[in-house]
Amino acid sequence: MITSITRKIKNNKIKSIVLVIMLIAYYFCLPKTLFNTPTSTVIESREGILLGAKIADDGQWRFPKLDSVPEKFKVCIVQFEDEYFYNHPGFNPISIAKALWQNIESGEVKRGGSTLTQQVIRLSRKGQKRTYFEKAKEIILATRLEFRHSKEEILAFYASHAPFGGNVVGLDAAAWRYFGRRPQELSWAENATLAVLPNAPSLIYPGKNQSRLKAKRNRLLKKLFDQKIIDKLTYELAIEEPLPQKPYALPQTAKHLLNKVAKTHKGKRVQTSVEAYLQQEANTIVAKHYRELKQNQVYNAAVLILDVKTRKVLAYVGNTPTDRAHQKDVNIIHKPRSTGSIMKPFLYTAILDAGDLLPNTLVVDVPTKIGNYTPKNFTESYDGAVTAKRALARSLNVPAVRMLRQYGLDRFHYYLQKMQLKDISQSADHYGLSLILGGAESNLWDLCKTYAAFSSTLIHFGENSSQYYTNEFCEPSFLFDETVNFGTLTAEKTIFDAGSMYLTYESLKEVNRPEGEENWEFFDSSKEIAWKTGTSFGFRDAWAIGTTKDYVVGVWVGNADGEGRPGLIGTTAAAPILFDIFDVLPKSEWFDIPYDELEEVNICSKSGYRASELCEESQLQFIPRSGLKTKPCPYHIWVHLDKNERYQVNSSCQPLSEMTHKSWFVLPPLMEYYYQSKNPLYKTLPPYRKDCIAERQKSMDFIYPEEAVKVFLPKDFDGNTNGLVLRLAHSIPETKVFWYLNETFLGTTETIHEMEVTPTTGIHKITVVDELGNEAKRTIEIQE
Repeated sequence: MITSITRKIKNNKIKSIVLVIMLIAYYFCLPKTLFNTPTSTVIESREGILLGAKIADDGQWRFPKLDSVPEKFKVCIVQFEDEYFYNHPGFNPISIAKALWQNIESGEVKRGGSTLTQQVIRLSRKGQKRTYFEKAKEIILATRLEFRHSKEEILAFYASHAPFGGNVVGLDAAAWRYFGRRPQELSWAENATLAVLPNAPSLIYPGKNQSRLKAKRNRLLKKLFDQKIIDKLTYELAIEEPLPQKPYALPQTAKHLLNKVAKTHKGKRVQTSVEAYLQQEANTIVAKHYRELKQNQVYNAAVLILDVKTRKVLAYVGNTPTDRAHQKDVNIIHKPRSTGSIMKPFLYTAILDAGDLLPNTLVVDVPTKIGNYTPKNFTESYDGAVTAKRALARSLNVPAVRMLRQYGLDRFHYYLQKMQLKDISQSADHYGLSLILGGAESNLWDLCKTYAAFSSTLIHFGENSSQYYTNEFCEPSFLFDETVNFGTLTAEKTIFDAGSMYLTYESLKEVNRPEGEENWEFFDSSKEIAWKTGTSFGFRDAWAIGTTKDYVVGVWVGNADGEGRPGLIGTTAAAPILFDIFDVLPKSEWFDIPYDELEEVNICSKSGYRASELCEESQLQFIPRSGLKTKPCPYHIWVHLDKNERYQVNSSCQPLSEMTHKSWFVLPPLMEYYYQSKNPLYKTLPPYRKDCIAERQKSMDFIYPEEAVKVFLPKDFDGNTNGLVLRLAHSIPETKVFWYLNETFLGTTETIHEMEVTPTTGIHKITVVDELGNEAKRTIEIQE
C-alpha cells in the first residue's frame, strides 16, 4: 500500500508542484496595502466632531479610512449595490451570469454584476480597463480579499474609497460636503442619496440631474420600505426630503491647529483634546472683538485654553478671521512676541521663594536710573513706597525693575530657563533689567504652560500630602489619547515652593484695575481668577493670562507684522477677551492654602515687614517659610518729643523725665516725598525744637536730576537757552537748604526746595547742604 501511495505521489509530482505554486501565487496575489492614495489631514474634537480638514495632495477630499460604517449607510449600500453581500465569497455567480447574458444580447456592456468586494478591488486598481480578463482578475482578488478581511472591513474599504462626485471620495467627506454633518447623523434619505452616488458619480452630481438622482434615491427608499427596513411614515417623510444643491465648505473650526497637526500627522485622522463647543465659543468671542479691534487697525489675536489638571488643550484659536493682507494664516500662539509685564508674577514668586521679600513689604517706587536704563511707570507717576503685592497687582514698572536688580538678573534668568521658556534664548546680559518689562520675547503657548504649571503645582501639593511632581513644567498636549507625564513625587520643590505660588495668586486675584486704566469695567467678581495683563513697548503686544483651579486662559492681541497702535493695551484689548472666555467656562473653586509651606507671623501693618517691638500696629499673616529670615521693620524708629508732641527734643534741651517717647513710621526723604502725596494720613517727623542741638541724619535727597544724567537744554523762540529746574525732597521742609553749582553759591530755599540754573555745556557738580549740616550731591552733563 505504501508503495502504491509513493507511486501516485511520483506520478502527480508535477501537478502537486503546480498546485503549490498556484496556492502561493493566490496567497500573495493581493497587495499587502490595497490603497496608496494620499488622504486628507483631518482633526476631530474630543467628542469626535470634525474641526477641520486639509485636502489631499492629489486635490481630492479623501478622508482617512473609516474604522466602521454607520448602520444606515451600511443597509442602504448593501440593498442598492449587493443584496447578497453577506452570503457570497467575494463574487456572485448568478449576478455575473445575468450581466454576461444581458451584455451579449445588447452587444455592449450594460451591466457589471460586480459585488461590493469586487468594487473595492476595482477601486484599488484604478486606471485598469474594464475587460473580461480584468473582471476575472477582480473575481480572484475579491475572493482573496474575503479571506483576509471581514465583511465589515470590506464595507469600510468601500465607504472610504468610493467616488461621490467631483473631488469628493469616501463617505466621510461626502457627508460633510453634501450635508454638512457627520455620517452617523444622516437621515435615511441622506444615506440613500449617498448610497446611489458611487453608482454613477460623474453623471449624477448634487445640484445637477436632480430628477435622475431623486428617482434613484426614491427607488432605494421604496425597496427599504418593501423589505420592512423602514416603516411607512419614515418612507413618506424620506421621499419628501430635498436633495443637496451644492457642496458645503468643510468646517474650519480650528484651522491653525489643523495646520500644526498636518506638519507631524499629515494624511491622518487625529482626535484632539479640543472641546468642540468651547472652541466654537472662543472663535465667536475672538471674531466679535476682532470687529471692534480692527477699527483701531489692530487685526490679529490668539487664544489658548488649557485644562490645568490634564494639561490638555481645550481651545486653540491661532488668529482672527482677518484677511490675507493681515496675515490671517499666521499661527500667533507659537510666535515669539515681546512679553511686556506678563512675567512679573514669575519674579514675584521667585523673590518670595528666596525669602527676600514678603507680600506686604513696602518696595521703593521713585524715579530711578540704573546705568543708562531709566524705567518708568505706565502713568509716569510714583507712589514713593507701595506694597510688593500691590505693585504686582497694579503692574508698576519701577518696583519690578528694582526688585529684579535686588534679586539678581542672572538668578532670575536661570529660573526662566528652568521653566522652559524657549524663546528666552540669549544670555541675561543681552536682556538687562528690561527683561521684566518686555525686553525679552516669549510665546502664548509657553506662557500659558508656565501658568498652568504653577496652578498644577498647587493642586498636586494639596492632593499628595505636600509633595511635588518632578515634571510640573511639562509640555501641554492637544492629542486626545496622549497622557501628560508629570514625573514622580518628591518632597523637594520643582522650582518654587507652593506657598510662594499661592501668595502670588492671591495678589493676582486682587487685581482690580492695572495702572492707568480708570475706565476698566469690572468682571464678574463672584469668579475667583488670578490674572495678569501685559503691554509691550510701543503698544505692539497686548497680553492677558488668567488661571483658576481648572483652567488657564491666555490671550494675545496685536498686529502680526509688529505694527504698534495707540490704545493697544493689555487691559483694554486683551483682558475683555479673557473674561468673555471665562464667562463661558464653568466656575472653579479657589486653590487650597498650602499650610505646610507657610508660616503665620506678626507683620507690621504699615511697612509689611516682620513686626519689631516698635511697630504699633501688627497683624498675623501667612508668609513663605523662607520669609522668616527677612529683617524686622526698618521704618519704625524711636523718637523723643516734647510733651505736646510738636517737636523733637533730646537731652541737650529737655530733661529726660519731661520727654514723650514714641514709635514713628519714617520713610527716607525721596520715598516720603512721593508717598505722602498718595497717603494724606502719613505724618512726617516733627522738626527739632530750635533750642535743641539737632542730631545729624540723612534727611534729604534729589528728586531731579538723577545721578549722571545727560540733559539737553532747549532754546526758546528768541534763541535764549531755557533753564534747568533742580528739585529736592527734605524730610523737614522748613529747613534751610543752601545750593551750589560746582563751587558757586546759587541761593537758599525753604519749604519748597527748587532752584533754577542755566549751566554751560559740560559736566557740573550740584551740591546742597542744609542748616543741620546734611549734604547731598549730583553730577550732571549738559549737552547742546
